[in-house]
Amino acid sequence: MSRRSRFARSQRMTVVTGMLAFVVVMVVLQLWLLTASVNAYLGGDRSIVIPAAAASLACFGLNVGLLRYMLRLD
Repeated sequence: MSRRSRFARSQRMTVVTGMLAFVVVMVVLQLWLLTASVNAYLGGDRSIVIPAAAASLACFGLNVGLLRYMLRLD
């Protein structure tokens, strides 16, 4: 017996496109975080490094979670 997918092909493409848009936003946010934190660090503000690293790690975790979901989608 073949396993049936929960989503039709067109529905999966819509979900993947939405996830891709979200990943692009997360990557741009991470690049902005990197730029802002390096700028602050070089300006002498050392207190921003840990929160920026934690936020970037959270963005990375969201992206990994979306990748795992996408791989299970098919």
